[in-house]
Amino acid sequence: MKKLGIALLTIGVVTALVAGYFLFLDPAHSRNRTRFVVQFIRHPEEHADWKITALSRCGDAPFLFPTDGMVGYLWNDSFQAGHHHQGIDIFSGTDAGVTPVYAVYDGYLTRLADWKSSVIVRIPTDPLHPGTQIWTYYTHMADADGNSLIAVRFPAGSSEVFVPAGTFLGFMGNFSGTAGQPVGVHLHFSIVRDDGSGHFTNELQISNTLDPSPYLGLPLNANDSPTLPILCSSQP
Repeated sequence: MKKLGIALLTIGVVTALVAGYFLFLDPAHSRNRTRFVVQFIRHPEEHADWKITALSRCGDAPFLFPTDGMVGYLWNDSFQAGHHHQGIDIFSGTDAGVTPVYAVYDGYLTRLADWKSSVIVRIPTDPLHPGTQIWTYYTHMADADGNSLIAVRFPAGSSEVFVPAGTFLGFMGNFSGTAGQPVGVHLHFSIVRDDGSGHFTNELQISNTLDPSPYLGLPLNANDSPTLPILCSSQP
């Protein structure tokens, strides 16, 4: 009974941290998604049908789905005045270090020397816009204290390592960027523009990212107000 009480207390603390992290930032039009996220984190076993399977391909979309989980927040969600979400957040309903993350498309991986939880993959030719280079960005792959959960074959400082679609990149984590202040275990995934000189642009600005909807074959643009849960129609 004591162990059960501790487990319930832990869930309560994590839920409160997640709610604080997102609800504090969320305006009215995104609160419905926050309710879904908190409900899923609290009782993932009751909402297994909200999840998309890792490595699924939705229809004829060029990208594979990068992990196993529920799409919670969308591209262009507004978290506070002047800020727009640059990608999507996929929640696993598991502990950190359990749910694998995979490359969505063939490319060349870089992990900067100070990146604890992130990797970025260069795709020389955008499959939807041939002749244009793009980058796919994966983050929150570290535990609450910032201990990396990225695959050991990609140590800090890795550059231009070829990764075929489906390559294991690491595990989902809950690192917020500040040790000891975890968020719900999730993957933040975004598609980043090239600067025209062969380098990725600043992912923190939404103008430097692309709507991932056509790349994943899913309705992932907040402007379109899709209904949650978002699912792949071609998923078994």
